[in-house]
Amino acid sequence: MERIINLHIEKLPEGFYLATSDDIQGLVAQGRTVAETMEIARDVARRLIEAQKERKQVAKLRPVAKKFDMQMVFAN
Repeated sequence: MERIINLHIEKLPEGFYLATSDDIQGLVAQGRTVAETMEIARDVARRLIEAQKERKQVAKLRPVAKKFDMQMVFAN
């Protein structure tokens, strides 16, 4: 089942992007682009959720709604 994880994305002075989340404790990801940062964040989230399951600590994430708005990053 797909779940929603809210990410906070910040552009660092060095030019990299940093992603953190209030939904999953410990989620920190950094990349050269927003897309790369989100891909890394998805992998980190997956690993953190697996570790939580092993410790019987399940994150309370919202299921994906049938309809929702989402921003898309586009570079031209």
